[in-house]
Amino acid sequence: MDISRELTDQLAWHWEHHARPRLDGLEDEEYFWEPVPGSWSVRPRGTGTAPLQVGGGDYTIDFALPEPKPAPVTTIAWRLGHILVGVLGGRLEAHFGGPPVSYETYEYPGSAGTALEQLDGMYAHWSGAVSALSLHELDRPVGPAEGPFAEAPMAAL
Repeated sequence: MDISRELTDQLAWHWEHHARPRLDGLEDEEYFWEPVPGSWSVRPRGTGTAPLQVGGGDYTIDFALPEPKPAPVTTIAWRLGHILVGVLGGRLEAHFGGPPVSYETYEYPGSAGTALEQLDGMYAHWSGAVSALSLHELDRPVGPAEGPFAEAPMAAL
């Protein structure tokens, strides 16, 4: 069995049939929609109300350290920002030589269309990098970039 191929095919199937199709047709109104007052979002610079608003461009993302309990409700814009920076971008940098990325310097997209373009680009980079891993590379530990999961194999990542 080709484990690398199996993982890549599974990733592609879930992306193509479940995750990405649910974002098709996403418009700005839904992207920025705040379901409750005080929701965290991506906002034009200087308009945030969270304790911290960071970003390297015209838009910033809301957050706080430490994270409040309970955590605030988040918009689709915030969740995509988190995926772009904290999930795909950070892991591309840590494991596959991607460009440096941080919540403080990322240029958050100001529209649903731009967010989806960025998401598609990062997913393509991620998918390509994962599919290129050898069986030996899939078995090695992910390392300190993944905190408490440092000893987990790359296949788990």
